[in-house]
Amino acid sequence: MDHAPGFLRAVAAVRSQVREIDVAAMREALADGRATVIDVREDSEWAAGHVPGARHIGRGVLERDIERLVPDPATPLVLYCGGGYRSVLAADALQRMGYRDVASMVGGWRAYVLAGGPVVVPPTTP
Repeated sequence: MDHAPGFLRAVAAVRSQVREIDVAAMREALADGRATVIDVREDSEWAAGHVPGARHIGRGVLERDIERLVPDPATPLVLYCGGGYRSVLAADALQRMGYRDVASMVGGWRAYVLAGGPVVVPPTTP
């Protein structure tokens, strides 16, 4: 996907303030229960497939809804999106809200699928 220059500048401006982890580290954190994994993609992206065990809060409502889903700001969180850009912005926003252990998965969903991670695809209704 070709990203707009302004969007890329916004991501670059906060990327150094966000911890990024790779797919293997995210899978380990999820498997051993060390982190809550949150998919910040759009509803349609989530419905097309997602990481097993991940929770979904779309980027557009993340700041509004996160405290209901994860009330403890000390909870370790790993965020992912489609390519690792929106999740950087989302991680920065959560850090500004007081969440202290937030990471973004490098490469997002595309990197996860390329790495052969298991996928949940919800059934479609006729």
